[in-house]
Amino acid sequence: MAEQATVSAHHPDGSATVLRDDGVLVEVPAAAVAEGGWRTLRPGQRVTLDRAPDGTVRAARRPV
Repeated sequence: MAEQATVSAHHPDGSATVLRDDGVLVEVPAAAVAEGGWRTLRPGQRVTLDRAPDGTVRAARRPV
């Protein structure tokens, strides 16, 4: 399931914290940032989150 979010913070290890449009903060692992084709994310940037069936974020992609 895809969710829309705004990057809140990018961390030195390549991971990020994003704020979903419903107001929930979500941690995005570095592997999910890379899977979406990004080198880094910057605060304020919009992304679409792809989640695995278990709820983990598997990719942060360009917004749709």
